[in-house]
Amino acid sequence: MTFNYRLPVNIIFGCGTAAQAGAVTRPYGTKALIVTGTSSAKRSGLYEKVRGSLEEAGVNSLLFDRVTQNPLTTTAMEGAEAAKASGCDVVVAIGGGSIMDCAKAIAFLAVTDGDINDYIFDRKTSDKALPLVLIPTTCGTGSEGNGIAVLTNPETGDKKSLRGEAVIAKASIVDPECMMTMPPKVLAAVGFDAFCHCMEAYTARKAQPITDAMALYAMELIAEVLPELYRGSRDVEKWEKLSVASTIGGMVISQAGVTLAHGMEHPVSGLRDVVHGQGLAALTPVIVEASWRGDEEKFARISRILGGETAADCTRRVRALLEEIDLNVTLSRLGITEGDVAWMAENCMKVSAGPVANNPVTFTQDEIAEIYRKAL
Repeated sequence: MTFNYRLPVNIIFGCGTAAQAGAVTRPYGTKALIVTGTSSAKRSGLYEKVRGSLEEAGVNSLLFDRVTQNPLTTTAMEGAEAAKASGCDVVVAIGGGSIMDCAKAIAFLAVTDGDINDYIFDRKTSDKALPLVLIPTTCGTGSEGNGIAVLTNPETGDKKSLRGEAVIAKASIVDPECMMTMPPKVLAAVGFDAFCHCMEAYTARKAQPITDAMALYAMELIAEVLPELYRGSRDVEKWEKLSVASTIGGMVISQAGVTLAHGMEHPVSGLRDVVHGQGLAALTPVIVEASWRGDEEKFARISRILGGETAADCTRRVRALLEEIDLNVTLSRLGITEGDVAWMAENCMKVSAGPVANNPVTFTQDEIAEIYRKAL
């Protein structure tokens, strides 16, 4: 057995820790670009709390609030120009995975010349970025725990990740209280995304003992608490468990990678701007059914976590989890048509070659097209 595990992540975890944003950020700079979405961080009051904490610590700030779901490479370029023009020397993100991913790209582009697509497709490399402080407000992507930033090129529809230690946060403040304002529909999508991160890392060809242990622990937590939180539980301990599991999900995919569900979802949301977790919900059961024979022992373990017994039960148990959180959707309901299948299958092989190869069963482009059709 040989493997490598390297992940220099500083996680500051606990209820109320968002109030420490100023003290956490101050060692890294004196002017912060605060990256958020268009409204939620302001509506919840978290933006003002963070801005005030920064001010008390002597850190001035500039707000960049143009990030949308499935963040665009062009938005990251706009943010980087704003950071450079105003002399920002640190980037603070407040939001879900889209905001954190875009903030990573902004921090990267603020000190790196050239077209970001060259770095995404590994035509160029750089190990420089402005320091990052991430404050997640959704428990799903785990972006606070890795050096991955998924971006969509609006010209081509390519949805692919910028990767590297340069975009690992100097500190990530994971405050479960920041998650508790999510609407149930958002919680369902991001919670299932977190489960998929762990399930995919666990069954990946690049899986290793450390990521296996972490992924199993996190899947058990998500299966235990996600349905209750979706139904409206305000139990702080349950929110802590889901927040921990989400962060772990981000950490394990940074080491073991994702597999076919994420690989096939990226063309879906790159093409139609679908909510990522909903795209995963449409695809994952069909992909599990096609893949479980590639590692019956591990899929049986996942099945048992979800209340089943064998690997053959796993698809049914995943669907049962989706039913509990009202996320049993199809690609057709998300706006995908038969006419989109050929492009998505081709684009999957282009942007997701790694996840395709990392799946426990390797599929051809034609077989991937057929999986898309079964998910319609």
